[in-house]
Amino acid sequence: MSSAKFLECIEDCFLIQMVDVPTRNEALLDLLLTNEENLLCFSVSDSLGCGDHSIVEFGILLSTLKMSRESWQPSHPTALLIPKARGRQAQRAVYLLLVLCAAALYLTGEPLKPIFHSFTSHFVGLQIGVLLKGICYLVEEIFHLQSRYHGSFWRALSACFPLHWHRPMLLACGSAYVTLVNGDRQPLSFHLALASLCQLLNLALGIHKPSAVEMSEMSERSKRNVAHGLAWSYYIGYLKIVLPRVKKSMEEFSRANPNVLACRETWKLHILVPLSCDVYDDLEKADSNIQYLTDLTETTLTRAGTKKRVYKHSLYAIRDEDNKLWHCAVEYATPLQSLYAMSQDECAAFSREDRLEQAKLFYRTLEEILKGSKECAGTYRLIVYEELGNAETHFLSRDILWHLRQQRHEEYAVYEGNQPHNLSTTLSSAELNLQISESDLPQPLRSDCL
Repeated sequence: MSSAKFLECIEDCFLIQMVDVPTRNEALLDLLLTNEENLLCFSVSDSLGCGDHSIVEFGILLSTLKMSRESWQPSHPTALLIPKARGRQAQRAVYLLLVLCAAALYLTGEPLKPIFHSFTSHFVGLQIGVLLKGICYLVEEIFHLQSRYHGSFWRALSACFPLHWHRPMLLACGSAYVTLVNGDRQPLSFHLALASLCQLLNLALGIHKPSAVEMSEMSERSKRNVAHGLAWSYYIGYLKIVLPRVKKSMEEFSRANPNVLACRETWKLHILVPLSCDVYDDLEKADSNIQYLTDLTETTLTRAGTKKRVYKHSLYAIRDEDNKLWHCAVEYATPLQSLYAMSQDECAAFSREDRLEQAKLFYRTLEEILKGSKECAGTYRLIVYEELGNAETHFLSRDILWHLRQQRHEEYAVYEGNQPHNLSTTLSSAELNLQISESDLPQPLRSDCL
């Protein structure tokens, strides 16, 4: 099998090469492939005996699959802070209530014709309300045909009456209503005028305006809100550029300072997402236990007309309760500054409640974007927190330390219960025999699986 065929198979199976350091002099010879890098840890140590080939040890992180309850502290209830996307419970409730109402009408024992007559009259009234509402909006949109609809009256009409089934539904209900109302003493015009009057009164009083929940659901489903725009702008304009280069910058710094960045799992950009949107320009002022150390290697790119635009990250030392220093690259998610500024400006009409909701949605959207990005996998850590008014002085540093410890736990704690499994340095050829098949389909890597 050619090397191109082998590489194509790796890409088709979405495998990731974990070993990214030389294992024999300056050459990278060893392959450690996985489709889930968070479940695997590895280390490269000196050669065994007189050999010149470094030892590569790896293990499967059972602790990542089964996290102990002790490690998830009550001070980090991320799952409780960030709301999940709304499901279809409201739609199911509609169907349930529809069945209950139909059953209640059936149990009344009333004749079918009067029930159908009343039902049709009420339904026609609702359809007339939708029609009148569309007409009212159309009167406004006529004044914006050129700027909003490129001079097309049909586009404006379609925008005001978006439901294609509304017209045939109105025609069918109207025909049934005319047929049933023939036996009534009142003329048809009287019934239509009465229904129109009721619906126009509802529109004038604003009774049919969508509730806050409906508006929130519509904006989330259509992805047309402030948070989605900020999250995508932050990813495309910044994170997509800098995150793939973070580990290389960390590796360069680690070569020059081998005892500072001991834990490879923390070689990420730690992004702070305060739900209050209160962003400090100087992290040292936010928490005295956070001290600036140095800047990582700069990335210079020509972008959007700017020559040699510079991107860089700062490395900080975080002091814990035992005065031990932990080092990591950390910074705020800068779009939160926009949310905070909007809530302070009256022209934005953006309340504090809106700011909190959009901050949570920003985090959720950014997390979804980054999870779907292969180039950014394993290069970031989102730290969301809610700082209350009576928060302790070193709340931020403790939050960052919790995440650093969690990452170290993910890298080194290969435990079953509390007993460590020692990685054997003796590698069995039967265990690591690579089987290459003529088939295009992926095959097992163990010889005893055939």
